[in-house]
Formats: sequence, structure tokens, C-alpha cells
Amino acid sequence: MPPSCCGCLSQYTHHHLVAFLLTFFSYVLLHASRKTFSNVKVSISAQWTPAFTNGSAAAFSPDKTWEGNHLFADKEQATLFLGALDTIFLFSYAVGLYFSGVIGDRVNLRYVLCVGLCGSAAVEFVFGTLTEWLKIYNVYLYCGLWVLNGLLQSAVWPCVVAVMGNWFGKAGRGFVFGLWSACASVGNILGAFLASSVLKYGYEYAFLVTSVVQFAGGVVVFFGLLTSPKEVGLSLEAETGLSPVETDTDSHRPLMSDEEEDAEVEVYDRHYHSIQEPEDPLAEAPLPVTFCQAFCLPGVLPYSLAYACLKLVNYSFFFWLPFYLTNNFGWKEADSDRLSVWYDVGGILGGTIQGLISDLMGKRSPVLALSLALAMASLVGYSHSPNDQVINAALLTTTGFFIGGPSNMISSAISADLGRQDALRGSQKALATVTGIVDGTGSIGAAAGQYLVSLIESKLGWIQVFYFFIAMTAGSIVFITPLLHKEVREMWRERQALRRQL
Repeated sequence: MPPSCCGCLSQYTHHHLVAFLLTFFSYVLLHASRKTFSNVKVSISAQWTPAFTNGSAAAFSPDKTWEGNHLFADKEQATLFLGALDTIFLFSYAVGLYFSGVIGDRVNLRYVLCVGLCGSAAVEFVFGTLTEWLKIYNVYLYCGLWVLNGLLQSAVWPCVVAVMGNWFGKAGRGFVFGLWSACASVGNILGAFLASSVLKYGYEYAFLVTSVVQFAGGVVVFFGLLTSPKEVGLSLEAETGLSPVETDTDSHRPLMSDEEEDAEVEVYDRHYHSIQEPEDPLAEAPLPVTFCQAFCLPGVLPYSLAYACLKLVNYSFFFWLPFYLTNNFGWKEADSDRLSVWYDVGGILGGTIQGLISDLMGKRSPVLALSLALAMASLVGYSHSPNDQVINAALLTTTGFFIGGPSNMISSAISADLGRQDALRGSQKALATVTGIVDGTGSIGAAAGQYLVSLIESKLGWIQVFYFFIAMTAGSIVFITPLLHKEVREMWRERQALRRQL
């Protein structure tokens, strides 16, 4: 491990570990429940369409089928509606991100996070389990529930990134956030295994298991998460990490009387039963930046647009990969679910390794650009994968490494960099807003892409879908090109200055 990372990690306490794990598993559980819908699409499509059409009775009742509880006449219509649900979810998720980031900078992050986790779990239970148990099949009900689910889930990501940004400084951020951003991929893997393990009992049980686990996780987060080091008497320094907050020598004496409170204000620390002198009120509670101010910060717009293209590709794999494997190769749905986790394994490795490399270089965009260029080649290779699960898994891991890695970096480490940059002039209440802008813009691109994927596949086939992914990956490189030129020039000037010193 590089010295910078070791020096940064040496200053961490068990409070950092708890914050890391609780935010990590919060998003793991959210993505596990989100992945469930992707992994049971084949079963849902079969439930929503009739298995047999009563062709012999066409002259008497042409609109009758052997099964009367279907929503659509054929599989193609059901597939298009599944794509529409993905689009509805992501659009509502994107809109919610723009608002939840602003709310997260103004309301206690723990409250917002728990509302998102528990509320989303309840909606998913109604959508996937309760409607099936009660045999309620209604297009408008499904659409309404998925809009609400997107809005509730949008509260989670800005909050967990903001909490991580509060606890971990810039030193080693690429590695720490690269490792931490594996939460989405770990959630996908967990969701795939949970869904495949109970799918034989019915897709409603997959929704039941993941929603119950997610709700329980929200309760644990509510009672266990500390959103800032200041809650335990630590302050975050911009570059070096953490240092103790200065307190009086008698900060552990009993509470003061009413008369003494008028002369000196003290804060009761509930976690450690200690009394601490507050810092300057303006430093303790800086004014949050507005949405427009955050949007105009350097680097926010180009990274947001690049992430829109990249998240379209990443989430297309997320939503459609098991469906593609089953329909293109004829593999069983449970086997396709398990095979799809190799894409997430690649994303975990990519985010961690590329984050570490960007820390060593001190720059993010060169690492992103190289990875995205290699992602285009990996997409070409995967589009021609043979009907062999071992080869497919290897190609999936490679593709996930070069697509999932940059996606994780932009949504976590780079968002934290943007929310803590010098242009903020000391304000620390911008991280959730900036994260919401970046992820919200990315979700708009992903939302538009999901319906296009289903439309292109139904009209032109899967090979054209992969060409579409290649074009979007190229678009993400185009958007970060100005930032790439700037950082390359900075690296060149630093190298020249070092040569002159030597």
C-alpha cells in the first residue's frame, strides 16, 4: 500500500470503521433489493402473459385465453413494459436525487437515509409480494409504486456519500472510496444469490426476502450511524485527516446550573456522556450552498454528463444482463442470475484498483479515460461471446472492470472531490447536493437508455444494443476530454518543475 494511504489509515479509529460498514451495507441492501427486479424479469414476464392461447375457440371467443390474469397478450409487450418500468424508476430516481441532495445538506443525514431505506423496502414488498399474493395485476398500480420507489431510493446515495465524505479526508480518498463503492456490486451479488435461492418458490418470495432484510438494515442504521466525526469530538481536516476538537480541561464535569448556562454554552455528547465546548457557530454550522451554486462548481457539469452516458451502459447491464443471458443463450434463469455476478466482481476490482492508481497519480481523469477506451474494446469482445459460461464469465469480469470501475469512481470519490473543492471557500455543506447532481444527471441518462435498450433489442437485436453501448462509452470520454487535457498539462508542468529541481 502506498505511504499516503498508510499514513491516512493510521489516523482512523473504530468510529471510521463503523461509519464505513454501516454506509457500505446500507447501499448493499438497497442494491440487493433493486437487483431482485432485474433477476426475476423472466418469471414476471411469464406471469404477466398467458402461457397458452385458446386457438381452437377463436371463432367463438377470440379474446379469451386459458389464463385470465395476464396483463399482456405476448412476451414482446411484457418486455417493453419491463423496460418502461426501468425507465420510470430511473427518471423518478433522478428527479429525487436533485431534491434529496439538497435536503441531505439541510436535514440530519441519518433521518433522510433511514426514510429512504425503510420506505423503499415497504414499497418493494407491496410491488412484488403483496400484489402477487392478492392476485392484483394493474399497470397503473405498478407504475405508481415504482415512481414512489425511485423517489425513496434517491435519498440513500447522496446521504451515504456525504457521511463518508465527513469521515474520510482527501488523502487516500481514491482507494478508500474505490473500495467502499464496491457496495453497489456487492449488493448486486447478494441480490442475485438471494433471488436465485428462493425463485423456485415464486418471484414474490425474492421480493419478500430482500425487502425484509433492507427494512431491518434501515432500523440498524437509525440507531447506530454517526454522520460526522464531530459527534465524537473529532474534526475533519481537509488534507491530513482527523484531529481532536479542542475542549476545556473540565469538559467532563457535571452539567452546569441554569445561571451558568447564560454565561457559557455547552453541548452534551450523548454517545460518550461528555460536555464539549462548541467551536465557532459559523464553523460548526456552515451555510449550505444552493443547487445552482453547486451545479456551477468547476467539473460538476462535465462529470455529470460523462456519468449520464456511463451509467446508461452500467445500468443496462444491471437491469438486462440476466434477461439477455437467458434469452440469447437459452440458459436457466437461476444460472443466468449467478453468472451475472461476474460483471459486479469486475466492477469491485476496477473501482478499487483504479481508485488506488488515481491516488498515486494525484489525478482522476487520465485513469478514467484509459479505462473507458479499454471498455469499448471489451464491449466488442463480449458482444461476440460464444455459448460457453466460462468464457462468458471471463469476458463479463473484464467488461465490468473497465465500465464498473470508472462508474464507481465518478459516483463516489470524484463526487466527494467536487463537493470538497477549494471553490467552496470552506463550506462543508455541499457534498450531498453535488452528489445528487452528478448521480441525478447520470440517472436521467440511464433512464432514457433502458427503454431504448428494449426498443433496439426488439427491432434490431442484441448486437445493435452493444453498438449502442460502445457509442455511449465514447460519449463519456468526449465529456471528460477538457478535464483530461487540464490534468495532463498539470502533470507535465509538475514533471518539468521536478526536473528543474533535480
